[in-house]
Amino acid sequence: MSEINQELEKLPFDEALRQLEELVAQLESGRLSLEDSIKTFETGMRLNKLCAGKLAEAEKKIELLVKNNQEGWSWQEMPPNSI
Repeated sequence: MSEINQELEKLPFDEALRQLEELVAQLESGRLSLEDSIKTFETGMRLNKLCAGKLAEAEKKIELLVKNNQEGWSWQEMPPNSI
């Protein structure tokens, strides 16, 4: 994994989304060269994948919590590593 990918993986969701929004604004401005546009787009795609993955993880956690709640469990009764 490249150094850039490792740095992106460490970003919290909110920061990754903020950076993605900034990149979109840069691309939409039309002020970037073709080369810079391609690099920016590539970074944006990585951020998009990261955000989608973090959202999928959160969705799974929520589904598990809802399921466990419907089965009469409380979050305090759940094993620590079950999420």
